Amino acid sequence: MEEHTIVLIVGAGPAGLATAACLAQFSIPYVIMEREDCSASLWRNRAYDRLKLHLAKEFCELPHMSYPADAPTYIPKDQFVKYLDSYIERFDIQPKYNTTIKSCTYDEGKECWISLACDAATSRVVMYKSKFLVVASGENSAANIPVIPGLHDFAGEAIHSSLYKSGTAYSGKNVLVVGCGNSGMEIAYDLATHGANTSIVVRSQVHVMTKEIIQFGMTLVQHTPVNAVDDLLVRMSKFLFGDLSKHGIVRPETGPLLLKEKTGRSAVIDVGTVGLIKKGTIKVLGNISKVNGNVVEFEDKKESSFDVIVFATGYKSMANTWLKNGESMLNNDGLPKKEFPNHWKGANGLYCAGLARRGLAGIAIDAKNIANDILSSYDMHRCETN
Repeated sequence: MEEHTIVLIVGAGPAGLATAACLAQFSIPYVIMEREDCSASLWRNRAYDRLKLHLAKEFCELPHMSYPADAPTYIPKDQFVKYLDSYIERFDIQPKYNTTIKSCTYDEGKECWISLACDAATSRVVMYKSKFLVVASGENSAANIPVIPGLHDFAGEAIHSSLYKSGTAYSGKNVLVVGCGNSGMEIAYDLATHGANTSIVVRSQVHVMTKEIIQFGMTLVQHTPVNAVDDLLVRMSKFLFGDLSKHGIVRPETGPLLLKEKTGRSAVIDVGTVGLIKKGTIKVLGNISKVNGNVVEFEDKKESSFDVIVFATGYKSMANTWLKNGESMLNNDGLPKKEFPNHWKGANGLYCAGLARRGLAGIAIDAKNIANDILSSYDMHRCETN
């Protein structure tokens, strides 16, 4: 079976939905497909219960639709999902769910993208021909767990943070959280407050801020050089938290906003974890060297026994497994070759949305850029054929 469309969007997370909405504003035909049985499956099915958006709502809106006036400044997970459902309804977005892309290849002769998609319910393979292709499958499409000697034979429970919901099931257990980003730090706090004996592996340098400090910085940086804002934010953090290096948390040399801009790495928004670390309720440990049974050995030769290991070690893009002609845009890790803000466009009508590690604000920028660029090409194509 063969279908034709102007734009094919792969992925119905926030990036795919935002791109669809922007195309709809220009009445550009598109098809959007999603391998899961729902939109934004990461938010619906793979996020812990206490999760809120770490940035204020004004930095987390998708194009052409604001949050309700009575929405809190920091949106809880369930309210964000409701916002996405309203977004889908408002822009009449109709994803083809349970549909997995097998391959996307550019046909030089026909000047179009040939995509093979499999419907999970019927096992039927459909060929889509499109002038444009948008990779919106996300930088978080597959769980990333580091290779650690002996982990395969760990005697306890080892899970990725995408499977973690709440600390209620871990009261009284010895739990190790690996990873000190926002998810890792918040999961450690959740575990400790539910009575787990909690330790966290801090593998890299990290800025620790409050949500108010970051909101202040993101507002100020619109009118003030980023270096000056970063200097102020670091001073505020030092005043509030003190010297965290004595507790195993080392601050990077590059400021928090510039670090985000250069590498995509976010500052940690403290939810109370730092206070528990200072009290000794949560122990900070270094890198793991190996696992033996239920004993974890660290690079400093210390050893501890754990019942559970939670890997808050992020995700990875899987776009390169199905995109066969993406070398103009993506590197070997399935992420953009070019730096923001020039990352979103490849050759031959190829685009990506939501892969620049810029959060929801970055997704909104990508979606608008893609739709505007497609509009200019689409209008030119229509003029040539009339």
